[in-house]
Amino acid sequence: MNIANKLTTLRIILVFVFMAVIWIPFFELNTTLWIALIIFVVASFTDFLDGYLARKLNLITNLGKFMDPLADKMLVTAAMIALIYLGDAVPNGVLPAWIVLLILLREFMVSGIRLVAAGQNIVLSANNLGKVKTVVQMAMIIFYLFPISNAFLINLTMILTYLALFFTIISGAKYMIDNKDVFKENT
Repeated sequence: MNIANKLTTLRIILVFVFMAVIWIPFFELNTTLWIALIIFVVASFTDFLDGYLARKLNLITNLGKFMDPLADKMLVTAAMIALIYLGDAVPNGVLPAWIVLLILLREFMVSGIRLVAAGQNIVLSANNLGKVKTVVQMAMIIFYLFPISNAFLINLTMILTYLALFFTIISGAKYMIDNKDVFKENT
């Protein structure tokens, strides 16, 4: 396993560490949010770093093309569900469950397309809009987790939430259009 794939694996492990910090009450909420924020930022950075190293060192593999977006989905999904769980205890606003649902539906749709493609021995990697979507979602989560609140941060968090929703929908539509051939019958 190359260094890029090891970083992806680390990101998956950090998802479970993040979940333990959020759901097992070791600390008071403010401390929990700081620790969860640090774990989330480190995990998010591994997303950038594994992609950078894979391209720079020519370490792009089918395993990486499969695992990297899966690790991103695991991290972002776990964090969004944790934010719903925390509800109004989060200082910078409540993440609307309906937005999380739309994001999850898009992820299921993309995963379904990847599954159909895999059945045809095709490995689909993320498109650029999907990468932007992931970065905006990660930024949104960082601001929700940030344990300091003021009007600016609350407004910025809400703007990032709707930007994340926008890029989620647009990137999902583009992914479906770009990969429509996967659904054509072989005749």
